[in-house]
Amino acid sequence: MADHATPHFHNQAGHNSIRVAVKEFKCIGALPPFDHPHIYIDMGADEEAVCPYCSTRFVYDASLKSHCEPADCEFSSAEAA
Repeated sequence: MADHATPHFHNQAGHNSIRVAVKEFKCIGALPPFDHPHIYIDMGADEEAVCPYCSTRFVYDASLKSHCEPADCEFSSAEAA
C-alpha cells in the first residue's frame, strides 16, 4: 500500500489502461526521475479518466481488492529512494 493519503499511480510498464478502486488519485506518469508533474485526477461521476500528461487511461472498478490492477502501478515514496 502506498504511504500517501491520496493514492499515486504510475504507468512505468506502459499498460493500455489501469483499473483503479478509487475515483480520486494522482498520476505521476513513469517512475522518478522520469515522472511528469503529479496531477490530481477526480473522476467525479465518470467511470474512466485519461491523464492529460501521459495519456494513461484509468478505469474505475469498485470490485478491486487493492487500489489498482496491475497492483505494481501503485507508487510509494519508498520507490523514489
